[in-house]
Amino acid sequence: MLQIILTIILYLIMVVPVGTYVYHIAAGKHTFADPVFDRVDGVIFKIGGVDPASGMSWKRYAAALVGTNAVMILLGYMILRIQSIPLFNPNGIEGMKESLSFNTIISFMTNTNLQHYSGESGLSYLSQMLVIIFMMFVSAATGYAACIAFIRGLAGKSKDNVGNFFVDLVRIITRVLLPFSIVGGLLLVWQGVPQNFSGNVVVDTIEGTKQVIAMGPVAALEIIKHLGTNGGGFLGANSSTPIENPTILSNLIELYSMMLLPGACVITFGKMVRDRKKLKEQPEKTAHKSLSVWVYGREGRSIFAAMGILFVIGLSVCFWAESQGNPALADAGLSQSMGSMEGKEVRFGIAQSALFTTTTTSFTTGTVNNMHDTLTPLGGMIPMLHMMLNVVFGGKGVGLMNMILYAILAVFICGLMIGRTPEYLGKKIEGREMKLTALCIIIHPLLILAFSALAVGTQAGQAGITNPGFHGLSQVLYEYASSAANNGSGFEGLADNTLFWNITTGFAMFFGRYLSIVIQLAIAGSLMKKRFVNESVGTLHTDTMSFAVILVFVVYIFAALTFFPVLALGPIAEHLTLWA
Repeated sequence: MLQIILTIILYLIMVVPVGTYVYHIAAGKHTFADPVFDRVDGVIFKIGGVDPASGMSWKRYAAALVGTNAVMILLGYMILRIQSIPLFNPNGIEGMKESLSFNTIISFMTNTNLQHYSGESGLSYLSQMLVIIFMMFVSAATGYAACIAFIRGLAGKSKDNVGNFFVDLVRIITRVLLPFSIVGGLLLVWQGVPQNFSGNVVVDTIEGTKQVIAMGPVAALEIIKHLGTNGGGFLGANSSTPIENPTILSNLIELYSMMLLPGACVITFGKMVRDRKKLKEQPEKTAHKSLSVWVYGREGRSIFAAMGILFVIGLSVCFWAESQGNPALADAGLSQSMGSMEGKEVRFGIAQSALFTTTTTSFTTGTVNNMHDTLTPLGGMIPMLHMMLNVVFGGKGVGLMNMILYAILAVFICGLMIGRTPEYLGKKIEGREMKLTALCIIIHPLLILAFSALAVGTQAGQAGITNPGFHGLSQVLYEYASSAANNGSGFEGLADNTLFWNITTGFAMFFGRYLSIVIQLAIAGSLMKKRFVNESVGTLHTDTMSFAVILVFVVYIFAALTFFPVLALGPIAEHLTLWA
């Protein structure tokens, strides 16, 4: 428990300077690296014909985002189909089949990284670099760009300008993802993660047998997979293998890499909204700000607090459940004094495994350092629930955007209670915003539950379910929750490399990503055109801890109304059966 607490404290310290740096980039303010990056960006803009001073409406921004991603999907699909060419392919990997190529390219372009193949045997080094690593940069930058545009719309400094998608995309890659990846990649190489273009190495084991050890540009993929909250592994066993994650220090590097930028987005939101309010505040009010307000901004503080409460509750339940051990293993004569160690690495233990599990599904990364399929029922329910919520920090700005939708829903519900038109960030929330908010919130559970029902109700879907009973349903729910939340992790018990699973999860990933982004940009575009209203006695303040608590309750109530019945049939029923 102590190592978990220390890890979280260090995160809270590290996220502050990173959040401030991202805020300066998003707001177009000066940074120490501008003399170098301004020249790099200028060359890219000149080659691409991009005018940095040209703004976009939310419709143009959304069209540019979806169109650019569509072109990269087509190019990536073609590379996966022809990867058998003898170029950066020392292991002679064949081209991918049609349905698997479709699933893989949708998966990585949507920042999901769901893998229905084994990385070391399914991709050539050419595909690992030109498709996988490239998509990890671009898909993460796409999500962060959408989040920044969304924040600009909420801040409401302009009536029809949320920024320029191409400028945001380039600046996030050159000023955040690339430099952070270079530093983090070198740290991973220092800890023993390979970075080369050698073919696989065959070695003699101490048992006298042969073992194939994968080589390749592992460190380069490993760092951006966490920094961009991607999650796809160079190897099938992902970050549970010593090749991808050899030491406790590399485990911490990967943990912080996936946690920093999502948390930084909340700080960016708080500071950008504060900038808009700064001129209206009285001098005496601005002179006496608490440390938390200075760090997060008033609005960012309540959002960060709500996310933090949800994260700590989930982490506590997961850690407690895994620490209790597994009664089935105890009946088999295995000691459970260390907790349920099935599927976990001894070098990480229960604490780091529970922390990594909760983090990777809260920050929607999808990387794993233990086998989620072997988690206890309640321990496995937490990562599943956090993907269903999709608001606990989230990755590439998604968690912040979704949490703000719940904040809009919360002020609407509170407004109904007191008979007052709801307001958020000084703007009235009216019919259009509520319809779009409700639609966006409903899409996520609809994708999970509808596709899960299709899987358990058809022969093609049932053919992939390898576990009977409650756990089999949990596997299906986890697969589609992971797909719709753009997470990518899995229980790994499914036989999912089939036409049915490749196509259905591909659609879940596609609609779960782009429908939400377009609707959220539409909400921001609607709010930015409205006039600011003055605060009154009846105004609900959304920058307080009480509102953060209200927000947590709204999220849990919605989750209970939407997902409790199916969770009761899956992990909850399995837990009651196991401990009966």
